Amino acid sequence: MSTPIPTPATPSYPSASLTALSLSSQKDTSKVLVRFKAIGSAPIMKNRDFRITAFNRFQAVVVFLQKELAASGGNGGAMGTGGVGGGLFLYINNSFSPSPDDTVGNLFRCFGTDGHLIVNYSTTPAFG
Repeated sequence: MSTPIPTPATPSYPSASLTALSLSSQKDTSKVLVRFKAIGSAPIMKNRDFRITAFNRFQAVVVFLQKELAASGGNGGAMGTGGVGGGLFLYINNSFSPSPDDTVGNLFRCFGTDGHLIVNYSTTPAFG
């Protein structure tokens, strides 16, 4: 006689888990107020507050900042080598440099202050 092989039961997920999964697959089209602050000898922008879509990756912020600095005469992407953006070193709240794959919305949810995300930028490494 052979013993029947048990089949695994279909897992039942709580409704909160299913809701979270469905929300994570949707694009967050809300806007995040990003405030840019220069560190050291980095060029200062006239307008430092911008609204950026939350589902954008942080790499899009780097490219955006390079274009803004180039348009305002701050050399933009032609500033040296190294860093996240080819000569630009970006930090969140003067403390860490985020991964280019992080989303703006996630960074805002985790590190936002007073309704905006503070992004400090420099042309040379500023912290550790």
